[in-house]
Amino acid sequence: MTKPKHLAAVIAAALLLGACSMAPTYKAPEAPVAGQFQPAGPWTTAQPADQLPREGWWKLYGDERLNGLEQQLIDHNADLAVALASYRQSRDVLAQVRADLFPQVSAGAGATRNRVSLNSPLHGASAPEYYDLYSASAQASYEVDLWGRVRDNVAAGRAEMQASAADLASTRLSLEATLADTYLQLVGADRQVDLLQKTVDAYQRALQLTTTLHAGGAVSGLDVDRAQTQLSSAKSQLSQTKAQREVLQHAIAVLVGQSASTFTIDAKTDLPTLPVIPVGVPSTLLQRRPDIAAAERRTAEANAQIGVARAAFFPSLTLSAGGGYQSGAWGNLLTAPSAVWALGPNLLLDVFDGGRRRAKVAQAHAAFDQASAQYRGTVLTAFQQVEDNQSLINNYGNALVDQKDATAAADRSLRLSTALYKQGADSYLDVVTAQVDSLNANLSLLSLQTNQLRASVQLVRALGGGWQVDDVSVSHLAEDAKARGLK
Repeated sequence: MTKPKHLAAVIAAALLLGACSMAPTYKAPEAPVAGQFQPAGPWTTAQPADQLPREGWWKLYGDERLNGLEQQLIDHNADLAVALASYRQSRDVLAQVRADLFPQVSAGAGATRNRVSLNSPLHGASAPEYYDLYSASAQASYEVDLWGRVRDNVAAGRAEMQASAADLASTRLSLEATLADTYLQLVGADRQVDLLQKTVDAYQRALQLTTTLHAGGAVSGLDVDRAQTQLSSAKSQLSQTKAQREVLQHAIAVLVGQSASTFTIDAKTDLPTLPVIPVGVPSTLLQRRPDIAAAERRTAEANAQIGVARAAFFPSLTLSAGGGYQSGAWGNLLTAPSAVWALGPNLLLDVFDGGRRRAKVAQAHAAFDQASAQYRGTVLTAFQQVEDNQSLINNYGNALVDQKDATAAADRSLRLSTALYKQGADSYLDVVTAQVDSLNANLSLLSLQTNQLRASVQLVRALGGGWQVDDVSVSHLAEDAKARGLK
């Protein structure tokens, strides 16, 4: 009875040691975080209950067509489906490593016809040359997690799954922002096409006027050539802008999962109103940016891998048990004399490996340092992106005030020059100069309005959209995408 008692004592001690872990105590890497963002502008400081919409942040722009396109992206975008598949793979990898926490059980049965070599030194004269062997058996094994290797592996797998969930959220946010940005560029192109078409019509009338005056001998042919040059240049700009508009339409088609050959969007010349975006303090980015969450989770994964590498220096203990029946006749297979069994622990320790384990520990530490540096870099880049886009929105707003004044002055100058030319008090060169100034001023105004809205989209993206850090644990984005058919 002493041996079973000793065996039980060994097993009990091993189970108690199973709570150990060789991984360092994890602490998220520190990154410089300012108390507040620098510039003031058309945004508000967000309060805990006043954040960007958790779902559908693009609704801030009040454009129903944009809302519909964003929904199509969520339902059909191919890149989002790829990110979802990657998340599902990481989830299944976690399930695989988690299985090592439980005993592994297998069962089998067999029936063989065997022939013994007559020249075998163990073959006796009375031993049969042929015999049958029937068997039925089951085996169970369990690796006692003495040093936390399995648990650290599970922790690493869980951190990678959470990072993959954050990657999915980051991909979705990036695609949503890209679609909104492309859509705003499309509407901006529509506005430019409208302006250029009106300009072409005006230049056509100016050409007709100079042609009539030239026919009457009032002006020289130089005025006709100048008018023709202006008209042809405006037509060229119109064609180029239409080409850019078509390219933007094709990009939107791909984003919403449709063929560019059949996808069309009607022209629209009304830009959305610049929304007031709730901006929190810089530290909230650590909770709202999915790419920051992904970087932090990969740092935690690297920390857990240090424990896995360290555990290799210590022995592994496997408890195994097996039993079954073996018989040369089928009829008495399941009888007591046919029973076989084996039970006992197995202790294994690598004595010499040429420095392999030490190198793996060093590699794990280097991987942790790399992940920590990437985390800090991601945080700093996030702060930069917020500051950049706040500055753009603010300065574009200031520029718009001056550009509106410049545009109004250029339009007045054009009207005056045209009136003076008709009266013969001014040369057509002055009209051409005024036309160029007016067109450029109006194009600059349209461009500034579009770019300010685009900067606001990038600000929302830099702030993390409507994402929250607890989305990593619940993985609601993955389940939402799966429910929508992105499988």
